[in-house]
Amino acid sequence: MPQQGFGLIVVIIVGVVGLILGIVCSALYFVSGVSKKQKKLAEDIAKSKEDLDMQTANARKEAENNKRDLLLQAKEEVSRVRSELEREAKDIKQDLAKERNRLEQREENIVRLEAGCEKKQEEIEKKQQYVAELEARARDYESRKKAELENVSGLTVAEAKSLVLEEAKREYTHDMAVMLKQMEEKTKQNADKVAKDIIVNAIQRYASDYVSEVTVSVVNLPNDEMKGRIIGREGRNIRAIETITGVDLIIDDTPEAIVLSSFDPIRREIARLTIEKLVADGRIHPARIEEMSNKAKKELNQTIKAAGDQASFDTGVMNLHPEIIKLLGRLKYRTSYGQNVLQHSIEVSWIAAMMADELGLDSNLAKRAGLLHDIGKSVDFEQEGTHVQLGVEIAKKYHENPDVINCIEAHHGDVEPTCAEAVLVAAADAISAARPGARRENLETYIKRIEKLEEIATSFEGVEKSFAIQAGREIRVIVSPDKVSDDEMALKAHEICKKIEDELDYPGQIKVNVIREIRATDIAK
Repeated sequence: MPQQGFGLIVVIIVGVVGLILGIVCSALYFVSGVSKKQKKLAEDIAKSKEDLDMQTANARKEAENNKRDLLLQAKEEVSRVRSELEREAKDIKQDLAKERNRLEQREENIVRLEAGCEKKQEEIEKKQQYVAELEARARDYESRKKAELENVSGLTVAEAKSLVLEEAKREYTHDMAVMLKQMEEKTKQNADKVAKDIIVNAIQRYASDYVSEVTVSVVNLPNDEMKGRIIGREGRNIRAIETITGVDLIIDDTPEAIVLSSFDPIRREIARLTIEKLVADGRIHPARIEEMSNKAKKELNQTIKAAGDQASFDTGVMNLHPEIIKLLGRLKYRTSYGQNVLQHSIEVSWIAAMMADELGLDSNLAKRAGLLHDIGKSVDFEQEGTHVQLGVEIAKKYHENPDVINCIEAHHGDVEPTCAEAVLVAAADAISAARPGARRENLETYIKRIEKLEEIATSFEGVEKSFAIQAGREIRVIVSPDKVSDDEMALKAHEICKKIEDELDYPGQIKVNVIREIRATDIAK
């Protein structure tokens, strides 16, 4: 047992000693490792110092080199700038020398001019003195002459002036009277020509088509069977149409057509639209007829307003009362001797405005009055009174200009015109209504006049053909080159004009163009 305890102690002692030795060895190893690292660190530091010293030396060397280069560049730049400044200074000195020379020359010139001016001033003073002497001599001579004239004539200067002025006044008055008389005669001779020129120019600048209507309208049908359906059983449909529309239906043997007759164009148009709608729908009975008639009235009212707006826009007449615009639109369905009244009113508006421009009058007033001059015709088949009276009432009702009212009232001579524009409206109305082709009753006369014009031109020897153009305001006459020479053309034109003036009645003037043409023709084979 004691031996076991002793062995355990030995083991413990040995373990402790081993542990101590391990610790000591580890410490020695650590110390040796640390010393090695310190040594290596010292070596690295020394090496870094050497590198730093080397880099510092190199940097100092490079800096000295750069410094030398910069100094050289600065010296070169300074030298270059100095040379440029010296050159510029030299140029400036040369310019200053030139400018000094110019100024010296100018001073010399000024000195010479001053000397010349002084010399001229002296000459002028001498001349003025001479002129003054001449004026004094002239006054003395004039006074002596006046005295001699007074002694010879026995009249003073004032009395002589009075006599001369009276004689001059008598001569002037006589000359003025003769001149005024000549001007009056010339004005009378040219007045008709100037008026005709203005009217012809206005007509030529405005040309419109005419829509000729009568008191009947024709409705085309798809077939003759439709006539029986329109008549209806025992005539009930046709009686309903005539009662509702107020239009007479004429159904005869005319194939695929019926005729509507009425003095009222608005009723006739409503009836035409109603029948066209009934034919397109296919259902024809009294209830349907009334329904279609109401639709036709609405459509026609819209069409009437659109026509009035268009007429106002076309003529440039603005600020019209809405009711007047509707009445204007109704004129689209009104005719006078076959002439459409709305188209006639537009034409009168334009012609009156053009003539007003030519004469320096108020063209806007003439245009407005021309458009409204026949406004009474839109209601004259519904109300008592002439279209002039009704038109005046309408214009007053909607507060139109008094001058416009006078133009409406005076365009047929019912009252005296109070403004020049009223005369132009009346003239434009006559021009539009009397223009050839505007109304059916004048068409035959117009055609005869054109034929007579061409007949007069072709009656002369050497005339091959003649053509009346521009509604008879010009005629072109083609003559034979073998029978009429160039020198004879003017004489031929004068002879034709003379014969036209003697044998033909015509408005305005007629231009005669005589044409002589030679053509050479050959054929290449």
